[in-house]
Amino acid sequence: MARSFLLRELRPTLSLAAPIVLGQLSQMLMGVTDSAMIGHAGAVPLAASAFANNVFNIFFIVGVGLMIPVAIFVARARGAQAPAEAADYLRHGVALAVALGLAETLAMAALAPWLDRFGQPAEVVAIVRPFFLFYAASLVPVFVHLALRQFAEAMGHPWAPTVIMLLGVGLNALLNWILIYGHLGAPALGLTGAGLATLIARVAGAAALLAWLRRDARVRAAWPAKWLGDFSRARFREMLGVGLPAAGMLLFEVTAFACSGIMVGWLGAAPLAAHQIAMSCASLAFMVPLGLAMAAGMRVSHAMGAGEAARLRPIALGALGAGLAAMAAFATAFALGRGLLAGFFVDDAAVVAIAAQLLVVAALFQLADGTQVIAAACLRGMSDVRVPALITLVAYWVIALPLGYAAGVRGGLGATGVWLGIAGGLGFAAIFLTVRLVRRTRAAA
Repeated sequence: MARSFLLRELRPTLSLAAPIVLGQLSQMLMGVTDSAMIGHAGAVPLAASAFANNVFNIFFIVGVGLMIPVAIFVARARGAQAPAEAADYLRHGVALAVALGLAETLAMAALAPWLDRFGQPAEVVAIVRPFFLFYAASLVPVFVHLALRQFAEAMGHPWAPTVIMLLGVGLNALLNWILIYGHLGAPALGLTGAGLATLIARVAGAAALLAWLRRDARVRAAWPAKWLGDFSRARFREMLGVGLPAAGMLLFEVTAFACSGIMVGWLGAAPLAAHQIAMSCASLAFMVPLGLAMAAGMRVSHAMGAGEAARLRPIALGALGAGLAAMAAFATAFALGRGLLAGFFVDDAAVVAIAAQLLVVAALFQLADGTQVIAAACLRGMSDVRVPALITLVAYWVIALPLGYAAGVRGGLGATGVWLGIAGGLGFAAIFLTVRLVRRTRAAA
């Protein structure tokens, strides 16, 4: 009976997760497309894009965390059959998205003149600023798009956001082709052209999703009647109560990866370019458990709103099992196809050799990476965020970064040593988040 209950809950999780995974893959494909197309312009532009992305991701992930409550609370309101509440959560979420995006754009613009202080190669710093500023300008549309997508998915309609993101990947690739290499009469802008292409594609994606949601009759009851005025401090506090710890969890992880990238940059342009290649592959694989995690978190929150606590553990365990199966497949692909994958991005033999080594380490931590993100999302769906935030703090800042520095920078293992530190942190997070999830779902049932 328990196995039948688990399988019964797994099917709707996979049904919801499928378009979310495809959407997440589409979002990552934009970055992978950038890396591949920039890589064919040279190793130095690829290294510069890696550096800019490492810094950008610190700002980006704060917004991702603060938008998570949109999905959680909209799903909970939907479970409680309260569409007016769902609309109010969306309205407050979009307001947070705009305010945060503007603040972070200004912060990145203020940081741009000081990028040389990060100790990166001089040839990287010399070309990175325009690309970095275009990425900064894309934060508002990125966060608005994220809030709208979270709303659509939590309302059970994930396919339109997915299609829009896929179209965005195609638009970004076309604009890259035009602006990086100078086709159709455009100037060859190189790395700067890639930044401009990404900005245009992100603005178009947010506008298209807003236009679709305004016209979709299936979400009309939960669509805000107005957007400005009568904001509730209590509503903002409620959302920030979940969003800030969630942002902290994501920030601890992403800053650990970003700082690892900066440490790799101390080793030279070739290791940094290899790091970007391996990170692109690992990040692309990560979109599968991330999509499962988002679906499971929304379904956990929906069950909480409907007062059906007995469903929490089957939802969580089913998602964990599916995530482990997917990540085992990616681990095998990375281990066996490492040279082929690295060669797809760049022709530089030295960069390919280092990237192939990093992909072996990536293969080692795939299972842990998938487990920790799904467990964390299910806990967030139960509004359990503070202890998981502490677990991630220890995993990435007490274990991953010191271990990576000791093994890679001081110990002579180079970029591979830095990545081994990441693997250690992910393993710690996977174990302790899963233990907490098992305990919390047992208590809820």
